Amino acid sequence: MLIGKGYEDRFLTEGEIGNLMSSALAQAGLEGKRVLIIIPDSTRTAPIPLMFRLFFEFLGDTVAALDYLIALGTHSAMSEAAINQLVGVTPAERSGKYARVNIFNHRWDVPEALITLGQIAEADIEEITGGLMRQAVDVRLNKLVFAYDQIIICGPTFPHEVVGFSGGNKYFFPGIGGAEVINFSHWLGAVITNYQVIGTKYTPVRRVIDKAASFIDRPKLCFSMVVTGYNLAGLYIGPPEAAYDAAADLSAKLHIKWVDRPYQRVLAVMPKMYDDLWTGAKGMYKMEPAVADGGEVVIYAPHINEVSYTHGKYLDEVGYHVRDYFLKQWDKFKGYPGGVLAHSTHLRGMGEYDAATGVETPRIKVTLATGIPQERCRRLNLGYLDPASINLEAWQGREDEGILVVPKAGEMLYRLKP
Repeated sequence: MLIGKGYEDRFLTEGEIGNLMSSALAQAGLEGKRVLIIIPDSTRTAPIPLMFRLFFEFLGDTVAALDYLIALGTHSAMSEAAINQLVGVTPAERSGKYARVNIFNHRWDVPEALITLGQIAEADIEEITGGLMRQAVDVRLNKLVFAYDQIIICGPTFPHEVVGFSGGNKYFFPGIGGAEVINFSHWLGAVITNYQVIGTKYTPVRRVIDKAASFIDRPKLCFSMVVTGYNLAGLYIGPPEAAYDAAADLSAKLHIKWVDRPYQRVLAVMPKMYDDLWTGAKGMYKMEPAVADGGEVVIYAPHINEVSYTHGKYLDEVGYHVRDYFLKQWDKFKGYPGGVLAHSTHLRGMGEYDAATGVETPRIKVTLATGIPQERCRRLNLGYLDPASINLEAWQGREDEGILVVPKAGEMLYRLKP
């Protein structure tokens, strides 16, 4: 079953969204069942308040339970106030009208919150990665899933630096998964490189997370959204793999901007939904393919004061480097979480490292214009620009000079035309 509509030139109306949802939910036969809906956190643009309201309207009076689990991956847990804002309700509504609805944070770092489902065998990993890696990977998942009869994924699809496009089974891994698949999949994506992965519908990383998701023996239904602003350009409902497939096709048309020639300098203006560099680095990921050799991406985010609220300690130790800096010194870095090393290479971008001389040559410059101090930027191997010195008006209107300003950077992917 796949139900859906998507458009390049208009948005779905609330009536159309409601009709798609009611049809899919009726076919699912959820009356009297316990339902868990997995949703993104606030670092993803999506009309979650609308979906929250409609799910309650269609299911609230008929199911035994209607709860939510926030797919944080390794992001920080959300406060109650932040959760209310995410789903678009007031504290009074949360304790009144929606009192029966529980909303949980995923905790990847709490062992007792997870359950081991099995292991992806070495031979499978070798086949999936084309011989790039050979190791067994434990599959652990938030055990809350198994207290419900039906799992629903509800989240947007965008080009993504690790897996190609977000959405589908990615809401299980890394969304509500344990560290093993998170670290393995992210490092695999980094070894292949953001350049090769981002905006590609089917990648070895996607195959890994689909394989991991096959271990989950609960009925799954996926509401894959394709978002422009906070409007729905597309909604596809069905098994996670099928819903993802359709959503990624539309996302490729709406979220990839093809340019005629590379830019020399890009100012990526990061919205406040990214509150640390770990999430704000998407301003680099989405721009790197469209930046000229020797060019520069400036991540402009005066509100960001921290590298990572979860992984900052590790990043202060390893810094930001090109992929081969780690691969050619693997004995030194193999003890660090793969997700941390992946983030490091994704932000620093493509480049070379000469192990004999110790010289690292990134392809482009990466400069932070954030609240992170200059000295810390230097230690991290990143450039620094005082955010107070940036005059947005002076940057704008200079595309003919090879200078681009990207407002609300982090979701649109820029690529060079073939």
